Amino acid sequence: MNVHERRERLRAILAGDRFVRPASVYDPLSARAAEALGYEMMMMAGSTASLAVLGAPDLVLLTLTEFAEQARRVTRAGSLPLMVDADHGYGNALNVVRCVQELEAAGVSALSIEDTLLPRPFGGTAESFISIEEGAGKMRAAIEARIDSSLVILARTGAVRAEGVDRTGQRAKAYEAAGVDGLFFVGQPSRTDLEALRAASSLPFILGGATADLGDEPYLVSLGVRIGGWSHRPIEAATRAVYETLRVLRESAVGEPPPALGPEEVMDTLSRKRDYDRDTASYLR
Repeated sequence: MNVHERRERLRAILAGDRFVRPASVYDPLSARAAEALGYEMMMMAGSTASLAVLGAPDLVLLTLTEFAEQARRVTRAGSLPLMVDADHGYGNALNVVRCVQELEAAGVSALSIEDTLLPRPFGGTAESFISIEEGAGKMRAAIEARIDSSLVILARTGAVRAEGVDRTGQRAKAYEAAGVDGLFFVGQPSRTDLEALRAASSLPFILGGATADLGDEPYLVSLGVRIGGWSHRPIEAATRAVYETLRVLRESAVGEPPPALGPEEVMDTLSRKRDYDRDTASYLR
């Protein structure tokens, strides 16, 4: 199946009347596992790609080149459509153009550009967002940069948790007017939030995390939510499995048990999260 056909399959999901849960993937083997298990599409986040490529947490340390190459490895491994989270497009609107070009060439079927102010500025403590005007400009740049019109461009925002639903609705309207193909909401929107956002836009919705009262799939479908409900547990489970296997092999080799990490400690320790937290406190405040 060629890349254009994969993109058309993802567009059919957005245009349909079902709620589809993608497989969270991060490398070729996880992509092949998803296809073997019958998933309809895959999702690769910046966070999981950062762990897979750098062994680092989600701090926007991964470069566009590294992310695009990892996406290329994933799309080359199988035939499922791949949706990727391209963070803020790795810069301003001009960087977004380059981002779309690289990811389109890597064979992705959909990519999201978010309006979060990234990377974290010096002195910043709370999540911040660029202006609606700048956000809309980045979305226009993304739309105009694609060569294959079947490539899906999504506007992602988590502004509902920081700015409220009214302001987020204004963002949704501006991004729809810019020409995006769908809206990707994060930030734990509630039912009330989602209904207000549906009133603000007619585009398909993608939901990256939600409150407990949004577990009703027929309800989500009725509000135009077409993709959501994925979990990044595969990379966490794989990392824990590697650690535990190596621990057992090491114990067998040396005859005594090496220091053990609890299940919740493995990811933070191996990704050196504490070191990055220390550096953040030292250099960004």
